[in-house]
Amino acid sequence: MTSTHMTPVPRGTVAVYRDDGPLSRAMGLLVAGQLPPLPPVIAGTFVTGVLLLLGVAGTDGLAVFAPAVTLLLAGPGSTHAHDGRFDWLVPPILRLIEYSFVAACGFAHGLHPVLIFLLLGALAFHHYDLVYRLRQRVYPPPWLATFGLGWDGRMMAISLIALSGWLTAGYVLLALYLWALFGWESLTCWLAAPRSGVEAADAGTQD
Repeated sequence: MTSTHMTPVPRGTVAVYRDDGPLSRAMGLLVAGQLPPLPPVIAGTFVTGVLLLLGVAGTDGLAVFAPAVTLLLAGPGSTHAHDGRFDWLVPPILRLIEYSFVAACGFAHGLHPVLIFLLLGALAFHHYDLVYRLRQRVYPPPWLATFGLGWDGRMMAISLIALSGWLTAGYVLLALYLWALFGWESLTCWLAAPRSGVEAADAGTQD
């Protein structure tokens, strides 16, 4: 019989909800988990909000630099244990930043709302799936965050797409890629989870 290997859930799951990509994780390694995560994320939210209001994600505006600013501020905190009293706020704030940037960039360039919500839907599906997995103690494989780009990589990709001027094609390709990646990995994981993941976790809870 074959089964899908389930990665063990780490002790602290708040940091997992961040959905960091390779860029953010690399910056976190530079400070070795010594930087508290919440203050930089709050600062990144403020700066990103200001840039979106000034440039509204236009190719000739300042908002295209919002992902880089957010990465520089929030990225170093990725390796922190997120064990502070209010550190649970970090993941939803990062979701707010990413979703707002995706929507603002798309609407500012006159993209069809279907394309914008197609991309947002892929992100929402992934993050909902991540939350439900951790509740069932079924942790996604480490490579998923790498190939899924993370919040940081996706925002940087959209910023580069906006600068290139190929936003419609970029949104379509990115949305299709993320739906295919997250959908396929989630399906294969949950098909194996009743045997090797969820039931095993339930059995461990009852012991």
